[in-house]
Amino acid sequence: MKTYFRLLSFAKPIEKFAIPYIICTIITVIFSTLNLALLVPLLRTLFFQSKAPVPKPKSWLNLLDTINYYAHEFSITYGPIGALKFVCAIIVISVLISNVFRYFSQRTMENLRIHTLLNLRRNVFNNVMDLHLGYFSNERKGDIISKIASDVQVVQYSVTGTLQVVFKEPLQLIAFLFALFALSVKLTLFSLLVIPVAGFIIARIVKRLKAQARESHDTYGTMISHLDEALSGVKIIKAFNATDFIKNRFHDHNKKYSRIIRSMAKRQQSASPVSEFLGVAMVAGLVLYGGSLVLNGQSPLTAEKFIAYIAIFSQVMRPAKAISDSFSSIHSGIAAGERVLELIDTKPAITDAPDAIQLKGFNQEIKLDNVSFAYQEKEVLSNINLVIPKGKTVALVGPSGGGKSTLMDLLPRFIEPQHGAVLVDGHDIRKVTANSLRALMGIVNQESILFNDTIFNNIAFGKPDATMEQVEAAAKIANAHQFITGTENGYETNIGDRGTKLSGGQRQRICIARAVLNNPPIMLLDEATSALDTESEKLVQDALNNLMKNRTSLIIAHRLSTIQNADKIVVLEAGRIVAEGTHQELIAANGLYRKLIDMQTFNA
Repeated sequence: MKTYFRLLSFAKPIEKFAIPYIICTIITVIFSTLNLALLVPLLRTLFFQSKAPVPKPKSWLNLLDTINYYAHEFSITYGPIGALKFVCAIIVISVLISNVFRYFSQRTMENLRIHTLLNLRRNVFNNVMDLHLGYFSNERKGDIISKIASDVQVVQYSVTGTLQVVFKEPLQLIAFLFALFALSVKLTLFSLLVIPVAGFIIARIVKRLKAQARESHDTYGTMISHLDEALSGVKIIKAFNATDFIKNRFHDHNKKYSRIIRSMAKRQQSASPVSEFLGVAMVAGLVLYGGSLVLNGQSPLTAEKFIAYIAIFSQVMRPAKAISDSFSSIHSGIAAGERVLELIDTKPAITDAPDAIQLKGFNQEIKLDNVSFAYQEKEVLSNINLVIPKGKTVALVGPSGGGKSTLMDLLPRFIEPQHGAVLVDGHDIRKVTANSLRALMGIVNQESILFNDTIFNNIAFGKPDATMEQVEAAAKIANAHQFITGTENGYETNIGDRGTKLSGGQRQRICIARAVLNNPPIMLLDEATSALDTESEKLVQDALNNLMKNRTSLIIAHRLSTIQNADKIVVLEAGRIVAEGTHQELIAANGLYRKLIDMQTFNA
């Protein structure tokens, strides 16, 4: 129940919906019950007319006696047809009121459902976006998508739907029981002996649903992960003739998911027929018992009241059945809710300090002071001391796995060092806000990360107020304007999923244009030309040179020929700085840098 009430907290302010819903539901329940109770005056008017005077009720709250009285008066004044018209008019008015307020109650509940879904999905997505990058390395993307999309949807319908049932159906059940007791206490007490038996049987049927629901959501998340991987890597799958392997892997999880769903459906769907059978059996038993009393003259019930009693009792199982069905679905909702709340409860490892300050600009230097970093106890950087002065270009080189990308990820605080500190203008970046720190930096990665949108929107990403003139100016600096104007719709051309409609060099130049438009004082370039052909590399390198003008730049270089003019070259090996200096100084030192240069020259 703790999970249920926590999920319900996303419906706040719930009173905005609960108060009108309660009012509408109470009116609906009263008139729904009255609709059945009106069978008494209707049957009496049609089949059991009596000339005996009917006493006037002392209070109009005694609705049945009041209607009986006026039906009798109409019968005397206007004849049986007049009484019939009166009773039918009362029934139509009662049904109209019942259904009008039922409509308003359902509409209010639908608004609550949508409001809850909106809040829940917003909270889940906001928390996911705030999580540190390391979280996404350890989790399946498909499972995260499943929680945000599918699981939240399940929570929406099962939890808020149960809320509707939990209030309305017990109220309806109480109203029916009140009417039954008003007609016959003896018969009602007899019937109540059978209801707990039905409840026990249904409870046994739905007992294992929660565990199965949890397993089904986990399996669905895994299946979505495989789907995402298959769509993302379709080129490699076909290249390695792995289509059948991928199909079989997906099909295995699909079969497992289907098996769980089938088992759950068997339990859920058996609850309804069982409750219906038990309801009919109870009605039959009641007709047998109560009918024998009426026929033997042992019951104070008149024939028309007994028929009305049976009609009302036959409806008692409807709210009871709705309650049992809701308990079947709530298990799925709670299981999905637990998965969603796990995502909400996951806290980002990197957050702003309570007293974090805003960086207003970059004026002096970036300094790494005795920095060490490890992934799960495996040391990647060890005692790094490095200064990057303002306006200078510093290049990181070295063998793969030396820690270059990890060092660069420390600067925008994507990760945090276990020891030491990263300082910007003397401020420890752990004591400044992440937004103000990252606003000083532009990042161009080896992988061109673009969105399925227009070229304009990709360049203006994160700057919704950017003008066409600003975007074009950024594209010209990035050597991208010429090829953009040659596309079908220019800057309004859609580039497809991850920019697949463009070549690698074109994608990279759009990424550079995006960084240019942001106009940051610090540039972080992570092997931005390593995946390009010679012609594209030259165009991109020219764009990068334009980008780095009058900026502080940290570059990870794959092709060492591109960083020979850097102000400082830092050589990393096994997480340690083994040398630093200019190109000429490092060549003269005849160390690892000279060895890397010779290897590339030989391979070329």
